[in-house]
Amino acid sequence: MSDPYEPWQKLVRLVVLGRVFHVPENNTLLRQLQYACEDVGSGRYCWNAECRDCEVRYRRPGEAAEHSGLACQLRGTDGMRLTRVAPELRYNLKDALARAPREEDSPD
Repeated sequence: MSDPYEPWQKLVRLVVLGRVFHVPENNTLLRQLQYACEDVGSGRYCWNAECRDCEVRYRRPGEAAEHSGLACQLRGTDGMRLTRVAPELRYNLKDALARAPREEDSPD
């Protein structure tokens, strides 16, 4: 089986609904979330921006404005914060979100 991830050198910090994850750089957000939680790989996503089941609201570090986008098209960056996720993503991430440290409890 081939590796579904783009080449990466390090993990970056991503905050999803107040929970901290470390995911591979240089990958789409949907792949990064799959790295954090394998259940994302079994979600009902088209992976090509047609279904909108991976829609997210996010903020980049140092920006006050919130943006919206599709996790299959966006590249997650160090310090990115996902403030809202589509119901399908939330469902697939539920166990990982319950286990991940809260942002305020995370040492980094």
